[in-house]
Amino acid sequence: MTDTSAIEHGQEAGFGDFVQLLKPRVMSLVVFTALVGLIVAPVPVHPFVGFTAILFIALGGGASGALNMWYDADIDRVMKRTRNRPVPAGRIGAGEALGFGLALSLISCLMLGLAANWFAGAFLAFTIFFYVVIYTMWLKRTTPQNIVIGGAAGAFPPMIGWAVATGGISIESVLMFALIFMWTPPHFWALALFMKDDYSNAGVPMLTVTHGRKSARKHILVYALLLAPVAFALALSSIGGPVTLAAAVILNALFIRGGWQILKRDEAAAEADKYRTEKAFFRFSLAYLFLHFGALLADKSLSAFGMGGW
Repeated sequence: MTDTSAIEHGQEAGFGDFVQLLKPRVMSLVVFTALVGLIVAPVPVHPFVGFTAILFIALGGGASGALNMWYDADIDRVMKRTRNRPVPAGRIGAGEALGFGLALSLISCLMLGLAANWFAGAFLAFTIFFYVVIYTMWLKRTTPQNIVIGGAAGAFPPMIGWAVATGGISIESVLMFALIFMWTPPHFWALALFMKDDYSNAGVPMLTVTHGRKSARKHILVYALLLAPVAFALALSSIGGPVTLAAAVILNALFIRGGWQILKRDEAAAEADKYRTEKAFFRFSLAYLFLHFGALLADKSLSAFGMGGW
């Protein structure tokens, strides 16, 4: 798509289109998990430094989204879920999206380095590179392991938040990363199940396309089972506590139950009820992650009053 596409379509980009280019729903997850990583870290951060750090992490996440939309415009046009995005719909030119994403990438990384520390700024730069180059440009179109390996990009934000406070990495930040990393594949495979032919039409080798829907259903349950020990390890770490442990017990029991329900279904049953079970699992998976990280915040708050932590 050329930069004149918006003119050819008779459309002009508005403020909302540039916001959409940043993938605000994805950004909300980036911001929240990065904020939790910053707050639960053992080193206190001045509120102004914390605010500016989260702002620039959010801008870095938005930059990744803009660059992803620039590169993926061709397949976004084919998929029902994405064809109305600003670039494939012609409201923003490809060159505009590229320039916007590169500018935000540079600003966010440099300013995070200046506001917090250069390790955090470099970590944000690596995260943007991983999402745009490793995942979007390479893995997404070449292997069914795309979301397995590429999911690391979405798992880095709490580590960046932790790095803002501590200037480094620790077992606690790695466990937060691992929770999101193991959660990402079943979350997206559930989406792929009810998106039906979107990925195959776009030529994206999602597991549902390369190995079939039955295999994807098995993998969802397997990852749900593998996710639980990570959640318990996080709950028993120095940043966990009774609230996080209770969340791990309840949320993982429900997550495994959902994976089992998905495994038992065949495509005829799923088609008959319009993939109600798969859609419910996908929605719950979002709540699963937010509630887990919310539990970490709760334990941090309780520990301030001598009632949380181990």
